[in-house]
Amino acid sequence: MTKTKEHAGDTVSLVYQCRLPLSTHTLNYLTDLLRRHLKAIRSRWRALPPGRIAVIVLAVLRHHRRLADMAGGNDISATTIRRWRDELIHLLAAKAPRLDRALKKIARRGGEVVLIDGTLIPTQRRTGEANRPNYSGKHRRHGLHVLALTDERGRLMWISAARPGRTHDITAARRDHILAHLRAAGLGALAVLGFLGLDDDGDDPVVVTGFKATRDRRLAPAEKEANRVLAAGRVPVERGFAHLKNWRILTKLRTDPARATHLFRALLVLTNIEATTDN
Repeated sequence: MTKTKEHAGDTVSLVYQCRLPLSTHTLNYLTDLLRRHLKAIRSRWRALPPGRIAVIVLAVLRHHRRLADMAGGNDISATTIRRWRDELIHLLAAKAPRLDRALKKIARRGGEVVLIDGTLIPTQRRTGEANRPNYSGKHRRHGLHVLALTDERGRLMWISAARPGRTHDITAARRDHILAHLRAAGLGALAVLGFLGLDDDGDDPVVVTGFKATRDRRLAPAEKEANRVLAAGRVPVERGFAHLKNWRILTKLRTDPARATHLFRALLVLTNIEATTDN
């Protein structure tokens, strides 16, 4: 633990060290990405070297550290850290794969099936008419809806744009033309009942969602068994979401919802880098 003097008066603040549970490969990737960007824009000077900047941004994303706290510990302004954070998020988001390329990559590897699901990323509750669509009646909280697609092992391959929390899974899938992209790549998909009705082709379905019981119709034993098998096959996509949500900045988003898409895609890239390192 060290002590640093604040700019105003003789107040002394305490600065402590904190472990960042990320690999050096992730840090080196982000550092090299920033160095290449600085060279491209001919930026000759920053308050801190690229390696230190990368560590600060990773701490903000992984531990959801307050910008003011990180600024005080590094003797720079919170505005500077915000600018660095947004800069690196945009650089990382540009590396995220498009849906068609992600599916073609899976097909080239010999994959036949992908897993798709939607989730709600909690956000701060904001007042006003414009924020009402962000309230999810299903989850009873405000948030942003995103779709994610993984391979059979649960590795995240693609993430959609952020949409209002009340958006239904099937609505988001139709807006992203999921079915058309799957057919073009020659792949099938396993999905929850929320996607029921997305694929109306009874002879050659691409999206398999299982069977849904109604008040007038109970499921047969064979249909229940099929649902259990489907649920077991979908476990990896839940694991993929769990890895994404390890970035604690997603615990409760305080960023502008309009910028959330860049954040989600940046975290997708970082999550895959960590997954590659672990393997």
